[in-house]
Amino acid sequence: MTKYLLRRLLHGLVSIFIVVTIVMLMVYSMIDRNQVFAQDPQFTKVANNQKITYMYRKWQDFGYLDYLPFSDYMQKLYQNGEVDEDTRRVAVSIGRTPDKDSEVTAQYVKQFEEYCAQNGLTVMRLNAILAGKKLAAGGNPQLFAYKDRPLALRLWTYVRNLITVDTIHSVADDVGERGITFTLHDPLAGGKFSPAIIGNGTLHKYLLYCDNKFPYIHQNLVFLNLGKSYSVNPGVEITTTMSKSQGAYVTSMVTYPTGLTEVSADDLHSAIYQSGSLAGNVMNQARFTDDYTSVLTVKRNPSRMGYSFTIGIIATALAYLVGIPLGVLLALKKDKLVDKIGTAYIVFIMAVPSLSYILIFKAIGNGIGLPTTFDMQSTSKLMFVLPVVSLALPTIGGLMRWLRRFMIDQMNSDYVKFARSGGLSEGEIFSRHILKNAAIPIIHGVPGAILGAMTGAFITERVYVVPGIGGLLINAIGAYDNAVIVGVTLFYATLSVVSMILGDLLMSLVDPRISFTSKAR
Repeated sequence: MTKYLLRRLLHGLVSIFIVVTIVMLMVYSMIDRNQVFAQDPQFTKVANNQKITYMYRKWQDFGYLDYLPFSDYMQKLYQNGEVDEDTRRVAVSIGRTPDKDSEVTAQYVKQFEEYCAQNGLTVMRLNAILAGKKLAAGGNPQLFAYKDRPLALRLWTYVRNLITVDTIHSVADDVGERGITFTLHDPLAGGKFSPAIIGNGTLHKYLLYCDNKFPYIHQNLVFLNLGKSYSVNPGVEITTTMSKSQGAYVTSMVTYPTGLTEVSADDLHSAIYQSGSLAGNVMNQARFTDDYTSVLTVKRNPSRMGYSFTIGIIATALAYLVGIPLGVLLALKKDKLVDKIGTAYIVFIMAVPSLSYILIFKAIGNGIGLPTTFDMQSTSKLMFVLPVVSLALPTIGGLMRWLRRFMIDQMNSDYVKFARSGGLSEGEIFSRHILKNAAIPIIHGVPGAILGAMTGAFITERVYVVPGIGGLLINAIGAYDNAVIVGVTLFYATLSVVSMILGDLLMSLVDPRISFTSKAR
């Protein structure tokens, strides 16, 4: 068993790696990088040289290249003590054209070019653009360097940073004494018994804490870096986009570390270190005692993953509860009226495109007064009905089809004839042999169906405007948000591999003929 699991896990990891590699190759090499600006409202607001530098900054954010402005280079020299502030300020003021540079600027521009040549960066200088005798909008002179990132480097960087462990050295600033504190009485719990682990020098202030929300124990110690969105949910990590709550704010009386109490939706357990956030910020100074000031907010509705999982798991349960009995009935009534009606349904659900029958049921639902779109402001559970039914219908058809086939195959098997000749009743043969053996292949798909509920349904969520995870990938593809595309693909691939392994294990439990251990002969 152990060898099998290790082998399957290794094969799964290799498969996931191949899938991510192919997706990265497609989005970074086969799609014009200019497409990332297709739905960028800021792109239309900049012009001339400013538009060009904006493009290169965005390409760096999207992982296409490394971008180094001349001003950043001079700032680095200043931080390293190689130049003073006056020299830095003079040097970054480049002329409208190279011949207009001051002597100091020309000296450091030459040094910048030499540095870029040594590190394989291409230098680009944009002369000033004039409108008459004045600078045109966005026409300031620009000097920067760039270098395309090889796909292998992007892939290695992505894999290397995929799983991050928060340590007391995660923050580079001087934060005083670094360490981790364990307490049985979380300060945010008002002194009540509530175990927590609090860090200083860690990225997250609370590494582990307890509250009254499922799953009751929460951790920020180990987290998955799928990347940050740059258009679908700008600047937010993809795992956070998938898992954080949505909708209207939920406010309560919050006591901040300084003792200030006010009505707020801030979730202080989510506090992340933000360098320099206290200095000069009166509001932060009134609430916080350190730079752990960046917090998420509490919202009323479930996360994207929560919506998708709720709809998916209900649809899966409904499909098995309905599909299995109907499949059994079709097999028992083979070639009779019930079987013909069931077969007609199976043919319909397989032949008609999913979008078509989803729209049909949406129209029917609208006609009988069911909500046809999701409204996060509404508390009505009726808006779940149509998405659940739309997701369950094809699964019901699939279960009916395969269970009918498997049962008919079993009913025609030789062992059934021998069982009858041995004196077993039809009920015993059916329950102890036919149904059990026919259900084994169906059981293999149970883990996949459950885990698949977490991925959402692209078309169903799109039609019913469900704020789930299924629409996230569609929106990312439409916005050319590479990080989300790769991250969600990795998430889907991982769930697929896990579901296959769990399916094999479940089959071994119900079928004594299957064994993952090799016996010596």
